[in-house]
Amino acid sequence: MTIARSKLVDLSVSRWYHTISRCVRRAHLLGEGAVAGDRKLWIERRLKELDAIFAVSVGGFAVLDNHLHLLLRLDPGVVQAWSDEDVVRRWFKLFPPRGSDRRPLTVAKVKELVAKRLEDAKWLVQTRQRLGSMSWFMKCLKEPLSRLVNKEEKCTGAFFEGRFKSIAILDEEALLSVCAYIDLNPVAAGIAETPETSDHTSVKARVEHVAGLGRVKDLQAAKQGSVAGVRASKKLEDGLWLIPIEDRRRFDSKREGMLESLTLGNYLMLIEYTGRLVRDGKASIPVGVADIFARLGSSADAWQVRMQQLCSGRLIGRFLASSRERLREAAIKLGVHHLANLDACPTT
Repeated sequence: MTIARSKLVDLSVSRWYHTISRCVRRAHLLGEGAVAGDRKLWIERRLKELDAIFAVSVGGFAVLDNHLHLLLRLDPGVVQAWSDEDVVRRWFKLFPPRGSDRRPLTVAKVKELVAKRLEDAKWLVQTRQRLGSMSWFMKCLKEPLSRLVNKEEKCTGAFFEGRFKSIAILDEEALLSVCAYIDLNPVAAGIAETPETSDHTSVKARVEHVAGLGRVKDLQAAKQGSVAGVRASKKLEDGLWLIPIEDRRRFDSKREGMLESLTLGNYLMLIEYTGRLVRDGKASIPVGVADIFARLGSSADAWQVRMQQLCSGRLIGRFLASSRERLREAAIKLGVHHLANLDACPTT
């Protein structure tokens, strides 16, 4: 039975969600276009644009030929801190006001419309809610591409399946495993040899950002997990539109990241190790990776089983946690007896 999105997305349970959108009939529509990759590149650019408008932040993405994975974080405190004028201006970036002839309005007319919207309390409340909504974020991502493709191919009809799947992520280990799973999708599908060479993924965007800063050597040092490596990792993700891997707010940043004490270098070392597991079925465990598992209170065996389950392609369920305790806490908040962990992933 279809469940309303409002019942699946609850901020008291989680701010983090893994979404999956598939093309109709699972056709390889994202791999087509005037130039191979055009549609994937369009999605990547649109994600960056929407991240700057919505109070919904992108932590990871992978665009494949027939589906799209996103790791999203809802930021209710951010949307509530915006002024009414911020809300109007952001909405007009999404939907630029036009006249009856469909042409853009003059600057004077836009000012008039802004003033009119600022007096409409009901519209402001509704629009503020939409700018913090995952459903509206996905709508504004997918609908324009559908229209562009229909115009390009002179046809009508749906491009994506009607609903996207959303999975609530309930703890740090689950968050890290989903982030790695998304970045490793092309490797698991046999499209790319290594995560860094996977086109249209967040891991490649992170590595290219560091290269653009001229700090590849610092990134290599950060992979070692030493004290010097931690120092080298400072500000590696400054200016990157994606959510930083490391949450450095207690040190030198105002941006909220994913996990404390996990540098971008550590993360790359983890997914390189995980990529070998996915590709070859086994891999030696680097010291730095063992340290990550120890900090999470997990183990290499638990990580391998979870990643194998995620990469199996059968993502059945709406919640992902690494412990039964966290599942019980979420069930209590939702007022239900129990929650099924995603695809029967093992819990401790």
